Amino acid sequence: MKPTTRVRVIDLETTGSSPPAHAVCEVGWQDVVLHDDGEWSLSSEHGACFVNPGRAIPPVTMAVHHIMDEDVKDAPFWQEVAPSILRPEGGAVALAAHRASFEQRFCTPKLSGGAKWICTWKCALRLWPDSPGFSNQVLRYWRMPEGLDRDKGLPVHRSFPDAYVTAHHLRDQLNEAGLDQLLAWSAEPGLLPRVPYGADRGTYWRELDDKTLQRYTTDRNEDVRFSARTEIERRDGGISPVGSGPDQGELL
Repeated sequence: MKPTTRVRVIDLETTGSSPPAHAVCEVGWQDVVLHDDGEWSLSSEHGACFVNPGRAIPPVTMAVHHIMDEDVKDAPFWQEVAPSILRPEGGAVALAAHRASFEQRFCTPKLSGGAKWICTWKCALRLWPDSPGFSNQVLRYWRMPEGLDRDKGLPVHRSFPDAYVTAHHLRDQLNEAGLDQLLAWSAEPGLLPRVPYGADRGTYWRELDDKTLQRYTTDRNEDVRFSARTEIERRDGGISPVGSGPDQGELL
C-alpha cells in the first residue's frame, strides 16, 4: 500500500459532547484504501480500544453506548493512544467520520498532525439527497452497501461497528466522487436537501417561494443558511437543484 492512498475512518464514544468537560472512552477505526485500478475498498486495517476518560461516565451516556467505568478504568488515556491511531504508520491522506465535526472536537490538530478530514454526512447530503435520512444507520439500511457484514456492524453506538459502517459509505463516496471532491464538500457547511425543522420541515428548498427562502438565509443554523443561499444562487444562475423529490423525504 502506498503511503498516500489510505483514508482512516474514526469513530469515538465519549462521556459527552463538549471537551474538556467530556472525554473519549472508546475509539475505533477502519481503513479504506485506493488500489492500482483506481477503486477504493475497505482494508484489513481496523481496530478498537477502550480509553480511560479520567472521569466517571454519566448514566445518560452509558445508556447510549453501554460502556461502564469498570470497562475503562485500566485503559490508557486519550493523549497516550490518539497519536498512533490518528497518525498511522505509513500515513493517511485524510481522516474521516460521520459528522466529523464531533470527532474533531477530540481529535485536535495537535493529536492528528493537522490531518485533513472527510465528513461522510456532508458528502451523503450531496451524493444521496433523496435518502429519507442521513444518519449513519439510516444510510446503512436505505443504501444496503455491498459487502457490509450485518453482525460486524453491530452493536450500534460502539466505536468499531460504527466506523465499519461509515467506511462502507466512504468507500462508495470515494468511488463515486473522488477524494478531492469529498474534501472540498467537507470543508463547506452541509448542503441540506430539505428544510430540517419548523413549519416547512421536509420541504425541498426548490419548493419554497422566494420570500420564505430568503427568511432562511438568516437562520441560526449554518447549514440551513448555506442551503438557502445555495438555492437562491441556483435560481439566479440556473444551477441544477439538489434532490429529485423522492417517494419519501422527511428526516435529516
